[in-house]
Amino acid sequence: MNRLKKLLIAGLAVSMILAISLGVTGCKKKEAAAPVVEKVKVVLYVNGTLGDKSFFDSAARGIDQAVKELGIVGKVVEGGYDPARWEPDILQLSEGDWDIVIAGTWQLQEYLEKIAPNHPEKKFFTYDTTVNYANGNLGNVYSILYSQNEASFLTGALAALITTSNLPQANSDKVIGFLGGMDIPVINDFKVGYEEGAAYIDPSVKVLVTYAGAFSDPAKGKELTLAMFDQGADISFNVAGETGLGGIDAAKEKGKYTLGVDSDQYLLFADTDAEKAANIVTSMMKNVDFSIFRAIKMHIAGTLKYGEAEVLDIEKGGVGLADNENYQKVATAEMRAKIDEIAKKITSGEIKVGTAFGQ
Repeated sequence: MNRLKKLLIAGLAVSMILAISLGVTGCKKKEAAAPVVEKVKVVLYVNGTLGDKSFFDSAARGIDQAVKELGIVGKVVEGGYDPARWEPDILQLSEGDWDIVIAGTWQLQEYLEKIAPNHPEKKFFTYDTTVNYANGNLGNVYSILYSQNEASFLTGALAALITTSNLPQANSDKVIGFLGGMDIPVINDFKVGYEEGAAYIDPSVKVLVTYAGAFSDPAKGKELTLAMFDQGADISFNVAGETGLGGIDAAKEKGKYTLGVDSDQYLLFADTDAEKAANIVTSMMKNVDFSIFRAIKMHIAGTLKYGEAEVLDIEKGGVGLADNENYQKVATAEMRAKIDEIAKKITSGEIKVGTAFGQ
């Protein structure tokens, strides 16, 4: 009996322990599952090809930076130079699994104005142009504009300082060159600033202006730039995308100075062609990479203002001059100080730079 009693007591004890254990477990709150955070999916469509070491390459760097630092899913699609492809390509991307579709330049403006209103669930960025918000139903589009005229004023001032100097590749003629990709407002906005900057330093400096009629013809760019050098220019400003690479080649061939655009083109060539890079005094930076990264970051934070255009100037970091080792080497301390002084005057409003828009 004692043995049976002991077994019953032991069994009751085990049952009580199990009951208490189950009760405690049942009282515990279930831990909430971690929310699944969907990565923002962003596609950049370029109406051209990468490899220009300038404008489109800069835009692609903005996507790459956002992938690395913001954790987005990013892709760059090269549309090529056939305009017949552009609208159907953008439409297909808009119907795909993308949260943000980015398509810049004035050549794509009309397509975005047609497509964006039919896809209100998507967000769209455009850059270097703006959609016409007066058309309505474009509240899902953010447009990025740049004050390229401001930074081009600095570029023109630097070119004038160099052509009137005793630097080894400067000649006795007060002549500088400007190579434009096409005769369109955005390119002429560079030209206006460049001419005004040169005149600010020395009104007697002559500015040679030529247009290639294309952004993808380096051979034409080289031909036109060589012609300007033959006319007395000792420095040229290449605002022509891939065509401008020919202008840099011309500077190498003739031993003249040149000024890059959009990206820091000195750094792009420094490791592969040091002789070519040495002629690139600096580059007028249109910081497309910064502007795209900034916009994606603001979108994620919920602070990006859709349905309007934003202008990025010198003060906001949208434009400026590349302050690299070659700029420090070629431009004298006095030249650099003068450029810094002019930049501050532009930012403060003391210097008002003209524009090609609205002309």
